[in-house]
Amino acid sequence: MSHENLRDLNAFATVAEEGSFTRAAARIGVSQSALSQTIRALEERVGIRLLNRSTRSVAPTEAGERLLARVRPALREIDEGLAQLSELREKPAGTIRITADEFAVHHILWPAIERFLPDYPDIVIEIITDYGRTDIVSDRYDAGVRRGRLVSQDMIAVPISSDIHMAVVGAPSYLAKRPSPKSPQDLIGHSCINLRLPNHGEFFAWTFQKGGKEQRVKVEGQLVFSALPAVLTATLAGFGLAYMPAAMIKPFVETGQLVEVLIPWRQTFERYHLYYSNRRHTSPAFSLLVDALRYRG
Repeated sequence: MSHENLRDLNAFATVAEEGSFTRAAARIGVSQSALSQTIRALEERVGIRLLNRSTRSVAPTEAGERLLARVRPALREIDEGLAQLSELREKPAGTIRITADEFAVHHILWPAIERFLPDYPDIVIEIITDYGRTDIVSDRYDAGVRRGRLVSQDMIAVPISSDIHMAVVGAPSYLAKRPSPKSPQDLIGHSCINLRLPNHGEFFAWTFQKGGKEQRVKVEGQLVFSALPAVLTATLAGFGLAYMPAAMIKPFVETGQLVEVLIPWRQTFERYHLYYSNRRHTSPAFSLLVDALRYRG
């Protein structure tokens, strides 16, 4: 249906309901002559008279009554649909889809979402774990979460974390069997637990920094996982050293279940950002979530 037909049908229904061109014109917000021209144009297109006009009243013809019976429910549904959209603009509701890597899901998004959701029962948040550079526009996500340098420049990016510190850790039972590494090169003689990135199949690189110089070490071991919780479980069980975000292993270091090594060589990655298209029309729900996630440290 063209915009012209929809406009004209609405004009016809209004005239039929009001029984007067004068009242219908006032209700729609057009002049009486313009409304008369609209109805005449509609009748010419359909090839039949729709309204009987007299000096005192206006009433639908038989053809007009039949058309009105079909038009009224459709126009009512359109009005209801527009009203629902208006409610979405005014009331925080709807589904928000976000893509994020595993660490961001558990240690950045979830703490904020846990506090956020109870206050907004009509908001649904769907999170998909993904390590790749997801095209959030073509894949129909509302937003993505990645470290700063992985965010495209044509996106709006909002910082949602502090910088990410990495740590090499091992269980006391493992470190009791081998000397603790003093430099990144010493890792070559250790059993290390690798993380394979599921999107492109490469191992997550073990990089280190000290005195402004960066080192990358290719480590080996008996275990490779594609998920950080599995790496953590194997590390706690004493199967080797792991390279993980310091925030993730902090509770286990504090209780003595894990020991951090190579502390002077800690690598620091840039903070995480929530990013979304600058062409996106943000809903109240999305705006509230962005504000809840925004890093203020």
